[in-house]
Amino acid sequence: MLNRLHRSGFQAYLVGGGVRDLLLGHKPKDFDVATDATPEQVRGIFRNCRLIGRRFRLAHVIYGRDIIEVATFRGAHKESLPQTDNGMLMRDNVWGTLEEDAERRDFSVNALYYNIADFSIVDYVGGMRDLENRMLRLLGDPETRYREDPVRMLRAIRFAAKLDFDIDPEADDPIPELAYLLDDVPAARLFEEVLKLFMGGYGEVVYDLLRDYELFGRLFPATARALETAPESASRLLFHGIVNTDKRVLYGRPVTPGFLFAVLLWEPVRQLAERYRAGGEEAVVAVQQASSEVVSEQVRRVSIPRRFSTMSREIWHLQPRFHATAGKRPQRLASHPRFRAAYDFLQLRALAGEVDPALVEWWRSYYEASDSVHGEAEPRRRRRPRRRRRGPPKSGGAAQ
Repeated sequence: MLNRLHRSGFQAYLVGGGVRDLLLGHKPKDFDVATDATPEQVRGIFRNCRLIGRRFRLAHVIYGRDIIEVATFRGAHKESLPQTDNGMLMRDNVWGTLEEDAERRDFSVNALYYNIADFSIVDYVGGMRDLENRMLRLLGDPETRYREDPVRMLRAIRFAAKLDFDIDPEADDPIPELAYLLDDVPAARLFEEVLKLFMGGYGEVVYDLLRDYELFGRLFPATARALETAPESASRLLFHGIVNTDKRVLYGRPVTPGFLFAVLLWEPVRQLAERYRAGGEEAVVAVQQASSEVVSEQVRRVSIPRRFSTMSREIWHLQPRFHATAGKRPQRLASHPRFRAAYDFLQLRALAGEVDPALVEWWRSYYEASDSVHGEAEPRRRRRPRRRRRGPPKSGGAAQ
């Protein structure tokens, strides 16, 4: 790709996290490209390209399942750029030079450019020095940069946790005071940021930092309120759930946002369900009503696609049913498609001291015994549709 842009008469460099991670000896997750070609010119060179974004116009060049993000060099801000009352940029498609682009990057360690022409690192902002000192330094005035894009506060937390870097004091100090700026960020964008924060394998550190910098309550207000009056078991459940996700990432096992959100939102669901039960509702109905209210509030802050919120709700809805161990109820529960996830959640609750570990042991024994007797359930076969006869049967086709 870089050579093709060069042959077309444009500058092109690898930039950002891919270069940073290579220099740190880590395996890069992806690579980004910076160029002086405009997005429309990039699309003219690569047929497998699509343009995205209005606020930041980007080109995505698609190679099978891989997407390489190509960004045009950014220029210095103009006063006429549209902003919100809090200073957040609404649109920023001002093109510039390589040096201007470096100064427009968020952190110095993300402003390192790899030049394929001579295999050198281009560093205009002292990123190599900060890399050696393991320091996360925000470029420009921190308060201004956070106001331009409040998500930079979350990125600071994520990079500090991922890279085990210290946040520069100048970038560190304004975060708690400016945390409210996250309220203006679209809920869909915050969903993507939450996945990056908690599903990268360093969620335990992220959670502690979010609490320290008063950002967690901006992402999960109902959970933050519930934890203020919650028993110690609630904090333990959150801790064990996040650590469990980190371990699954470390061992290359699948993780799903549905289970993660079930962990993050359980305490407000549990507290609200208890209030409904105190008012006379049955346990299952109380959890159903509570889960609907909590999710409805949460999606106004961090959107949760329905396929994930449905999984979270089903995990919660099955929790009261684990206490019914008589008759055929265990058999019906064990056949539920979400049983395994709900059982794993029950284990977390027992580990946190919220339910009796003997209940978990009963279900483990029941499930293992049921599995050994009946074996794995065979997938249901789809019925083969009958072919419609067309016209009279052929001669000799009738049964004798």
